[in-house]
Amino acid sequence: MKLEGIQACVFDAYGTLFDVAAVARGADEALGEHARAIVELWRAKQLQYTWLRGLAGHHADFWQVTEDALGFALASHGLDDAALRERLMACYLRIPVYPEVPDVLHRLRAAGMKLAILSNGTPAMLESAVAHAGLSDCFDAVLSVEAVGVFKPHPSVYRLGEQALGHPAQAMCFVSSNGWDACSARAYGYRVMWCNRFGQPAERIPAEPDGMLPDLNGLPAVLGVA
Repeated sequence: MKLEGIQACVFDAYGTLFDVAAVARGADEALGEHARAIVELWRAKQLQYTWLRGLAGHHADFWQVTEDALGFALASHGLDDAALRERLMACYLRIPVYPEVPDVLHRLRAAGMKLAILSNGTPAMLESAVAHAGLSDCFDAVLSVEAVGVFKPHPSVYRLGEQALGHPAQAMCFVSSNGWDACSARAYGYRVMWCNRFGQPAERIPAEPDGMLPDLNGLPAVLGVA
């Protein structure tokens, strides 16, 4: 498929550009046989805490939410160790990108496409991760929910993309690996490609993405970039 009239592309960060599973690879020995289970629970609680805080009006930034979620995941496996928690949190500041990301971003950039990140991450987390990946020159804007004080999927978050890039949502392609994020961005008004890296079933919530990709390799063709 091909999306027509797209002037800019807005990316989710964690799980879409940055490999969330990689944050624990440097601590595999300490995590032992529980490594995969801990990482999966950490990610699940991280997202759950953003939604619960949003509903309750108890906002804390994503660094705090991520640390709280990690503490829960470690304690669930009897590994509530402060030094280990600090070591794993530091990995978020140098989290690697998926292999195809640099080439895709540079191709879109070379074609004149405006690019942005729109993420739950704090400005400091995102700045560090983007710089570590060597991608600072790829983005016109790196947008954090801290500008509005509430996490995705609140509509005020998706509005940040329009405000920063100067295009209406329907003239921009939003890309996320999270099905709920993809659906919510489409409900807001973006054209949306769901980067379904993990082979998940479709969400049963309002709005559907315009299309689905297994990774970002096919995105330039969808946007008409050679």
